[in-house]
Amino acid sequence: MRGTGAGARCVGYAGVAAAGLLCVGLWTGKAPGGATGPADESWSVATLKETIEKLRPLHRKLGKPRPGEWLYHHPEPGQTFDQYVRSSPVVPRADRRTIYVQPLGEFTPGRRRIVTLTAEFIGVFFSVPVKVSSDLPLSVVPESARRTHPTWGDKQILTTYVLDKVLKPRLPKDAFACIAFTSWDLWPGEGWNFVFGQASLRERVGVWSIYRFGDPDKDEQSFRLALLRAMRTGTHELGHMLTILHCTAYECGMCGSNSLPESDRRPLALCPECMAKVCWATHADPVERCRKLAQFCEKHGLKSEAARYREFLRALGAR
Repeated sequence: MRGTGAGARCVGYAGVAAAGLLCVGLWTGKAPGGATGPADESWSVATLKETIEKLRPLHRKLGKPRPGEWLYHHPEPGQTFDQYVRSSPVVPRADRRTIYVQPLGEFTPGRRRIVTLTAEFIGVFFSVPVKVSSDLPLSVVPESARRTHPTWGDKQILTTYVLDKVLKPRLPKDAFACIAFTSWDLWPGEGWNFVFGQASLRERVGVWSIYRFGDPDKDEQSFRLALLRAMRTGTHELGHMLTILHCTAYECGMCGSNSLPESDRRPLALCPECMAKVCWATHADPVERCRKLAQFCEKHGLKSEAARYREFLRALGAR
């Protein structure tokens, strides 16, 4: 889960549901999905460990958490690449590789454009096919799974209902994961103010909201900011669906965030350990992945993010 509102009970989804999931299997040397790949594949453990060391100097380690930040209130153990590989994570496989983005409710033209571009970015980020499903009306969420925030007056929908009652029954057979995208605010239950998104670590469903990301229809600058926030949140939640826990070592897209300002301080890019997890899980070539991410960011005016991926390419001896 990425963030809760100020004053909320800031327990991340990993903290709630990850007990017993970190190390539930032993690494056998087999590639994800059961296939055994040659040792020189770009996504092999040995090659990815070399990639980690090349990129490590470019990443800033997390400092001591400050009051109000995620880790200050919820210390988490983190997860190394080796721990991830040993955990028998949920990963795409040949017959179940597509990510489905499920629009939920109505969208303005700017928000609709963000759904489309975020889905495209997700495909590059995870190196898997992505399909945008036909819209579902908000009427699939009953009044019993909605509320008006008692203090702020925001209209909200219950994340757990979306995960369990809306997405799970509709999960396509070829889906690695299905994540709902909505313009409504989200809350995950009693004691919480709001969340930007929530995902299951094992059941391949998630939801995230653009509600708190600003008005993308205002101007191009506002659009790019909302797009960046949506991309960061969507990839974070889908990272959880790959059984990746919150990063506690580096400034990373998989860091937990307790507020929008804290989330905005986190990079879109993954740290070297979390990048290796994604590449191992999806059989992605780290160089080609970085190149495509840089191209996407350049095309859509995300200059600092593009420059960051170009920096990674240079460190890997590529252009």
